[in-house]
Amino acid sequence: MKRFQKEQILKDLDKKLVFITGPRQVGKTWLALDIAKSFSNSLYLNYDNFKDREIIKNQSWLDDVTLLILDEIHKMDGWKNYIKGVFDTKHETMKVLVTGSARLEAFQSSGDSLAGRFFKHRLLPFSPAELSLINEPVNIEKLITQGGFPEPFLTDDPVESDRWRMQYLNGLIRTDVLDFERIHDFKAMELVLELLRLRVGSPVSYRSIAGDVGISPNTVKKYIQIFESLFIVFRVSPFSKNIARSILKEPKIYFYDTGMVEGDKGLRFENLVAVSLLKHVYAVNDYLGKPCTLNYLRTKDKAEVDFCIAKRLTPELMIEVKLSHENLGKSIINFNRRYSIPGIQLVLNLKHERKERNIEIRKGINYLKSLIV
Repeated sequence: MKRFQKEQILKDLDKKLVFITGPRQVGKTWLALDIAKSFSNSLYLNYDNFKDREIIKNQSWLDDVTLLILDEIHKMDGWKNYIKGVFDTKHETMKVLVTGSARLEAFQSSGDSLAGRFFKHRLLPFSPAELSLINEPVNIEKLITQGGFPEPFLTDDPVESDRWRMQYLNGLIRTDVLDFERIHDFKAMELVLELLRLRVGSPVSYRSIAGDVGISPNTVKKYIQIFESLFIVFRVSPFSKNIARSILKEPKIYFYDTGMVEGDKGLRFENLVAVSLLKHVYAVNDYLGKPCTLNYLRTKDKAEVDFCIAKRLTPELMIEVKLSHENLGKSIINFNRRYSIPGIQLVLNLKHERKERNIEIRKGINYLKSLIV
């Protein structure tokens, strides 16, 4: 199954170095090799392969290579300067595509000389919008139960989906996590992850989780940061014009793989909405060049709306998620009345779309299919 971002990546390769980042097993290598079919002489090198590693270190590829694909290169010491050197001295006709996860996504947080030399593409699981754009059937029930990662989504056997997920998690926690820090208490880390799976959609208290697991709040925070870097979870912070205050307030945690959510169908649907909105926000940032963030709204008296999309520190749209309840929630009505923020209430099981009090009540699948990705 093709990926919608392919054409945009091909365009960007004509201009700059291109990075494809995202969770493991989301299809980055498959997409890179699919892109390679558009070039007369492509070369794929994976740093995990010993023979490929020697070619990478010695830069011993032929001058007629038109597309160089470097996979897992972030595991190489000094990889950023290496890529800068390759890109700055390459033959004029050669394009460079770099794929990877974890630390490859995090490298921008530190100043380096790659600035201005690359475009970044964040590949996320299949969403209703992407499936619609590539003319594939949008099975929202399957997305809710099995998630949008290619392997579990494309299987018709839910048991195979569960087996994939167990192996996937074990591999991430017991191998990739060691790329970040020497973690000795894997049991505590696994317990934190299990608690997060039960608390999707609720503000997360590091202190509360620490008490349940028997570790310090700072350790909980460190574990969650590692889960974020491994693309297992992402945080949605409360909206605030004071960015520092927003970061300090309790975030909500969602999973890139909706199938990991331990909860009822309503919580799984909310997680699907969250990852679909995140994908939309990334597209607005990366492809339209407009600053955009995904947040949620909450007042001091704990009135809350599930999501808020903000541009240039201004809330432009708030979104409340419901499984079947069609009546507008009090919080979304009050936020709309007090702050004039446009609102949408997304309902999974909805017969008729309509508008009340300047707030749209939309069928979940219809709205999610309409998002930019």
